[in-house]
Amino acid sequence: MTEHAIDYPTDQLIRYTFAGHDVRGELVQLTSSYQSLIRGHQYPPAVQQALGEMMAAVSLLTATLKFEGHIAVQLQGNGPLNFIAVNGNHHQQLRGIARVRGEITATDIRSMIGKGELVITLDPEQGERYQGVTSADADSIAQMLENYFMQSEQLATKLWLHADGEHAAGMFLQRMPASGQDMTGFDHLTTLTETITEQELYTLPAEQLLHRLYHEETVHLYPPQPVSFVCGCSRERTLEALASVPVEELREILHADGEIVMTCDYCLTEYRFAEEDFS
Repeated sequence: MTEHAIDYPTDQLIRYTFAGHDVRGELVQLTSSYQSLIRGHQYPPAVQQALGEMMAAVSLLTATLKFEGHIAVQLQGNGPLNFIAVNGNHHQQLRGIARVRGEITATDIRSMIGKGELVITLDPEQGERYQGVTSADADSIAQMLENYFMQSEQLATKLWLHADGEHAAGMFLQRMPASGQDMTGFDHLTTLTETITEQELYTLPAEQLLHRLYHEETVHLYPPQPVSFVCGCSRERTLEALASVPVEELREILHADGEIVMTCDYCLTEYRFAEEDFS
C-alpha cells in the first residue's frame, strides 16, 4: 500500500466578512513560504515558532491595513532573542530574520524578548511613512498586536497565531468602526473562533475551516491571495551595497583573501566578488 503525503492547505490569505455583523476576518495558512524563511538558519525551535507567528501576523496586517507599499514589524528587547523582524508588501511577499544573542532557556516570548517593544512601520508608495510603537510586555505576539490596535486605532481586535517549525497560520477578527459601541457581534464571533485548534488551522482547507467555525453565520469570502517568501536580494544589489565601503578596505580584503564573500542575512545566498568586479 502506497503512502501519500498529506496535502496541507498552503500559502494563501483569505479575507471574509459576516452578514449581520460589522466585523471583518482573515485567515492565513503558510507552509512552503514559512519553511523557506527559516531554512538553513539553525534557529532554536522556540525562535522558529516566534518567526512563524510573526510571519502570519504580518500577512494578516498587510491585508488589514489596505495600502500599497511595504510593512515591517520588529520585536526588539534585552532578552536572548533580542531582535525579530518580518517585512512584507501588498503583494503578500514576505521575508524575515531573527537574532539570538544568548541561550534560550525559557521558551515563552516574554522571557525570550525581555524588556522591549514592538515597532510597526508602514512605508506606502503614496503618502507619508508611519511608525507605531507598543510595549512588548505581553504573553504572546498576538496579544502585543491586539494592544497595538486598541492603543492606536481604538478598534477591538483579536488574533490567533500558531507555528510549529513546519506550518504557520493565523486568524484575525476586527470590529469595524461602523459598529459603534456595540460589541455583541464581535464577542459572539470571538467565542466561536476560540474553538479552533492549532491542528485544524494547519490542516483544514479555508472554506471547510470557516464552515466548521461559522456554519450558523452567512460568511462572504473574498478571492484568496497567494503568500510567498521573497528575499529580494541579488548580485547587483549586493555590489551596490559594497559601493559604500571605502575602496582601500575592499582592496585589503581582496589582497588577503583573493575575493569578497557576502552572505544574504535573509536567504543565506552567497555572493562572491573578485577584483575585476570593482573595476
